[in-house]
Amino acid sequence: MPQFAANLTMLYNEVPFLDRFAAAAKDGFDAVEFMFPYDYEPAQISDLLAANGQKLVLHNLPAGNWGGGDRGIACQPGRVEEFRAGVDKAVTYAKALNCPKLNCLAGIPTGDAAEARQVLVENLRYAGKKLADAGLELLLEPVNTRDVPGFFVNKLDQALSILDDVGASNVRLQFDIYHTQVMEGDIANKLAANFGRIGHLQLADNPGRNEPGTGEINYPFLFRRIDELGYKGWIGCEYRPKAATSAGLGWLTTQ
Repeated sequence: MPQFAANLTMLYNEVPFLDRFAAAAKDGFDAVEFMFPYDYEPAQISDLLAANGQKLVLHNLPAGNWGGGDRGIACQPGRVEEFRAGVDKAVTYAKALNCPKLNCLAGIPTGDAAEARQVLVENLRYAGKKLADAGLELLLEPVNTRDVPGFFVNKLDQALSILDDVGASNVRLQFDIYHTQVMEGDIANKLAANFGRIGHLQLADNPGRNEPGTGEINYPFLFRRIDELGYKGWIGCEYRPKAATSAGLGWLTTQ
């Protein structure tokens, strides 16, 4: 059975963010992930992790003005210095929080595709070197264009081609099962074909991006396949609960 980390950006929205650590611990989660820690001091989060016996397995690089519509800035040529400053900030947080992996959202391009790709590759090389120096891993996540129209990196082959050009062993693929199902399907075969490139997994069902068992994805089968492949990392539970978070965790006990 795989290991599961509660995504505190999506789960436990019944309570404020800083209260979600305890809520997740009460439900048995000893690992968590979230998108952005930057509204809080590292010590605030570190203390909560320690108090609840949890480890932080992933957070994201800064992604621009999220409230203003940004969904990452790594492919935008006019924001390279902002991206690099964000990398430095993310590394500071990751080191303080003992977080081994940082996810990069490519964003929505502002120029032509060739320019966006070149900028993204250069930014990933820069970030990969910074993270390697800190002993950290950088991830690139394809995101579906139904939920985020125009998102630049949206399919696995595209992401893997970009990673090939980056050419850094610590820059790997974040495989979100939900996003991949929306864009491509054939999840089990894609997991197997790309297993050696995967640095982190996330899940949600489709349609709706709700908990496993609410949609079309055969998660019991996929969990067995993930075990057979020998995956030793965490699977982030990045879904929107249909009702109360705790009430929707039955899928964890039926696998």
